[in-house]
Amino acid sequence: MASPKSKDSSMPKSELPPGRRDGSNAKPRPARVRSLYSAAEVHEIFRRFSVQRPEPKGELEHVNAFTLLVAVVLSAQATDAGVNKATRALFKVADTPQKMLAMGEARVGEYVKTIGLWRNKAKNVIALAEALIRDYGGEVPGDRDELVKLPGVGRKTANVVLNMAFGQHTMAVDTHIFRIGNRLGLAPGKTPEQVEQGLLRIIPDEYMRHAHHWLILHGRYVCKARKPDCAACVIADICKAAEKTTDVPAPLVEIAALGPSDVPDN
Repeated sequence: MASPKSKDSSMPKSELPPGRRDGSNAKPRPARVRSLYSAAEVHEIFRRFSVQRPEPKGELEHVNAFTLLVAVVLSAQATDAGVNKATRALFKVADTPQKMLAMGEARVGEYVKTIGLWRNKAKNVIALAEALIRDYGGEVPGDRDELVKLPGVGRKTANVVLNMAFGQHTMAVDTHIFRIGNRLGLAPGKTPEQVEQGLLRIIPDEYMRHAHHWLILHGRYVCKARKPDCAACVIADICKAAEKTTDVPAPLVEIAALGPSDVPDN
């Protein structure tokens, strides 16, 4: 008796199910889009970022892993500044899952009602606190698979927490990083996860700890969505973006000799 593989492979190509070259159940994997940059160029890009901002900080205010997790959950479709304005008072009275759960959904809502989608977010924060107490002893787990099980927590949120609270080499792809990955050709991808995987492949390990903060800050203040400030960009002479807003300034090859205070920090 012929094996399923040999039987299926004998079928004319026109009779094979779409997307199955050998009759297997596996779907064809999308072709990987390669970075436009050499390994040396990528290393130089992140070396310059490290000189510009040696210790980059996330802009969401928090006091521990739990408040960081809550802040990131609240930041969906909201600005960091708006979230900080709401959470400063909230975290003064509830900086643990136990305190947050004791407050209840209605009271949490009073603190976060200036944030978009606040009703659903207040509900998630209470459910999040309850799940942490019930399943993790009130502690935030340092594992992505466990984090994404929590109410209101997706892959990006989990990656932020793993990087900032646990020092793991993760890449949290927000709108800024997604834009930069594609605009610069650094890690092209149709989805945030494709950009994430592309960046994880090319960024040198020595720079992974702060890479996502460097990219977010670069996208927020320099490589902006509507009008990139190419004149203030520390990687302008390396950048391979198809369009630039101004002539590239004099090559910044001498940046190796500069200290943090000599590099523009926008």
